[in-house]
Amino acid sequence: QVQLVESGGGLVQPGGSLRLSCAASGSIFSINAMGWYRQAPGKQRELVVAFLSGGSTNYADSVKGRFTISRDNAKNTVYLQMNSLKPEDTAVYYCYVVYIDEMGLPHPHSWGQGTQVTVSS
Repeated sequence: QVQLVESGGGLVQPGGSLRLSCAASGSIFSINAMGWYRQAPGKQRELVVAFLSGGSTNYADSVKGRFTISRDNAKNTVYLQMNSLKPEDTAVYYCYVVYIDEMGLPHPHSWGQGTQVTVSS
């Protein structure tokens, strides 16, 4: 089992910035993908950005140029720097990881508990 601990959410004014972090711990041999989804009230969960195997990234069009994902491989941690935030970025942000455990078993999406981001004046 993997544990994902998220932090960094909060209330920010439009145009402001926030930085989210997500640390994965547990029986992890390798990580195939790790990143962030978000879910706004009344909407489906959507991908924000992720690191994929090989190190490539996949950003949603709505956040390109404003959000930046980075990672610390030694700590199995990803960070999401969010700049120029808009009210439509308001959502619960969920970290996820796809990994192979130390027994060699693959695991599909495992989720963090979510952190609220509210963009409002």
